[in-house]
Amino acid sequence: MNKPIAQLGPSTDRTAKTIYILYLVGLVFGITSIIGIVMAYLNQNDSPEWLKSHYRFQIRTFWIGILFILVGTLLASVLIGYLVLMFSVVWLIIRCIKGLKLLEQQQEYPNPTTWLF
Repeated sequence: MNKPIAQLGPSTDRTAKTIYILYLVGLVFGITSIIGIVMAYLNQNDSPEWLKSHYRFQIRTFWIGILFILVGTLLASVLIGYLVLMFSVVWLIIRCIKGLKLLEQQQEYPNPTTWLF
């Protein structure tokens, strides 16, 4: 599982890399995250298995992130929501960096269904 996958060409993982970057840019410009989730859904079935794990992970990152934002926003009136929102930003950054690192090594994401990292 940790062995690099044979080279399939330089653009094989370009879309997955773009999605991670769109998610990070989405911290400032939210619309890019929506573009990223659409790209992940469109590419999840037409890729090698190791890339499918990244697309699954990216899709879950989007939806879990939306959940954190909703909970944080609802709890903002009692101040704990701001902690939830700060956690969600750090959580997203860690997930994207970890995904980019594994993608650069051409490794599948070990547990794409995780809620944490």
